[in-house]
Amino acid sequence: MSAVLSFAGVSVRRGHSVLLDSVDWVVEEDERWVVLGPNGAGKTTLMQLASTQMHPSSGVVEVLGSRLGKVDVFELRPRIGLTSAALADRIPRSESVRDVVISAAYGVLGRWRETYDDVDDARADQLLTEIGIVHLADRTFGTLSEGERKRVQIARALMVDPELLLLDEPAAGLDLGGREDLVSTLSSLAYDADSPATVLVSHHVEEIPPGFSHVLMLRKGQVVTAGLLESELNEANLSATFGMPLTLEQRDGRYWARRRTRRR
Repeated sequence: MSAVLSFAGVSVRRGHSVLLDSVDWVVEEDERWVVLGPNGAGKTTLMQLASTQMHPSSGVVEVLGSRLGKVDVFELRPRIGLTSAALADRIPRSESVRDVVISAAYGVLGRWRETYDDVDDARADQLLTEIGIVHLADRTFGTLSEGERKRVQIARALMVDPELLLLDEPAAGLDLGGREDLVSTLSSLAYDADSPATVLVSHHVEEIPPGFSHVLMLRKGQVVTAGLLESELNEANLSATFGMPLTLEQRDGRYWARRRTRRR
């Protein structure tokens, strides 16, 4: 297997602030990673580097075999599927769901005068079916629930058949039902051998879909641990990551965490 992401001694500084500090991290093409950490841990900065939206202050970042700073990022970006709150905010609310998805083929938000082939139409409908939202195809994006919008974004991210899928807090703002629907969708993608290497950012272990294989934990821009989920996601590492004593439970591929309380 070849690496789709490789960070070697990567740091990002802004003024006197260190957003990432000497991060080493490798994602192989058959892996599904979850990135965990509290607010301010550096998760967003990590995703900006991985999506080629930012360059490191020092160290080496390679994305899909190309080193940032020595490659035209506009050639890399069509090979990366991305969902984020910032991207969602730019989607026209009057755009139909089908057009939100299919317009990813041209890398645009808001269909205008582009023309699409029959293969593009078929691909969009296939993805809407696989994600379970084909019944929403003719609805406008602005009329959807938050959970439905998240799933539309995932379909859009997959439209270009990416080699790397980046999901930046996809469950943020969802109610319990919406979160569970999304976790189920992401679990199906994780188990699909044809799905791309995937990185999911979250604050909560409850949002980790079954089928994810690896975990990276960050605190104050530094790596707490990185490796196989089954060995690295434990109470000691989780407590160190969030800076408080936590208990961790696991059943049927799902996780739950809560603060450890003292017994009287």
